[in-house]
Amino acid sequence: MKKRISLLLALALLGTTIMTGCGKEEKEIKNDSMLDSIKDEVKEEEPETVEEEKKEEENTEGKYQSELTGLWIDESLKDQRPLAVMVDNEKTALPHYGTSDADIVYEMMNSTANDRVTRLMVIMKDWKNLERLGSIRSVRPTNVILAAEYNAILCHDGGPFYIDPYIAKSYNTNISGGFSRIDNGKAREFTEYLTQEDSSHPERTLDARIEQSKVKTEYTKDEFKEPHFNFADEEFELDDKDAIDATEIVLPFKHNGSTLKYNKETGLYEYYEYGSQYKDEANGSVLAFKNLILEKCTFHQYDENGYLIYNCLDKDLDGYYITNGKAIPIKWWKIGETVFTTFLKKNDDPLVINRGKTYISLVPDDGWKNLSIK
Repeated sequence: MKKRISLLLALALLGTTIMTGCGKEEKEIKNDSMLDSIKDEVKEEEPETVEEEKKEEENTEGKYQSELTGLWIDESLKDQRPLAVMVDNEKTALPHYGTSDADIVYEMMNSTANDRVTRLMVIMKDWKNLERLGSIRSVRPTNVILAAEYNAILCHDGGPFYIDPYIAKSYNTNISGGFSRIDNGKAREFTEYLTQEDSSHPERTLDARIEQSKVKTEYTKDEFKEPHFNFADEEFELDDKDAIDATEIVLPFKHNGSTLKYNKETGLYEYYEYGSQYKDEANGSVLAFKNLILEKCTFHQYDENGYLIYNCLDKDLDGYYITNGKAIPIKWWKIGETVFTTFLKKNDDPLVINRGKTYISLVPDDGWKNLSIK
């Protein structure tokens, strides 16, 4: 299509040259020759271009644009609630399974102890056919709140008693424990996974646990069917005057060494931790994202064990939006536990992001200065 537009522009320019030229016969003959050549090229290309456009239209039949990624997915998923799954990110828990199928991945400090080890919360729209996801672990109050803004079914295995008031909230839908155990030679806390098949214990499969918990798998409110972010109609580059280079982002999580590196060939940011590139053991895929959103966030530590809650209900806090090798400063708001987090540019214009998978990290405010973007 771009080539066709360029050729048509060339035709227009040449036409103008012929009409407004100096009247020299040699020049007019030369332009006529070029004009015929370009016309032939456009004529040759048109059938292929029309066919490509027709093919693109056909590819969207029976599909809709996902509220989580803005990408076209099967229309049968439109009313299906996503899963929000707590995934243990301690090194012993690696390798993970199924995480590359997530639409959104949150990473945040799970405890102030152990060099601020992180935990992942993966949000997944299409989960009916997942083979294995995890290993899964306990939840924290912040994750309960964030899962609620997606109307997600929160899957985890327990948590400290600090979660109790949040689990009891009417908006919360959670399934705690009772999932499949897979013998992987590790301690028991690293052996629990979401699966759709378990011949030894069919009552532990995801579908069985959903049925046992009497969980509704369709959205309970229409508002959640709306796009979760302001997605761009077409892919764009960040050309704001405040944009900076962002090809390597090192987060201030000492234990995990969480890092995202930009791959120019794919246009995606690939996740690294513990000094190595992260790969999904289920399919060998790297964990990669089109969008990165970093939120500076204060937190409250509950006790000497390091348990905490992020103060994720706040406004006008700093952040960054990163895509296609560039970053811009942003600010974020969240004014209610079930309300979408709002992202704004520094001039208060709504933030528009590219379509695709998104990585979000809540970065503790006391470590924000140690965040490295280069």
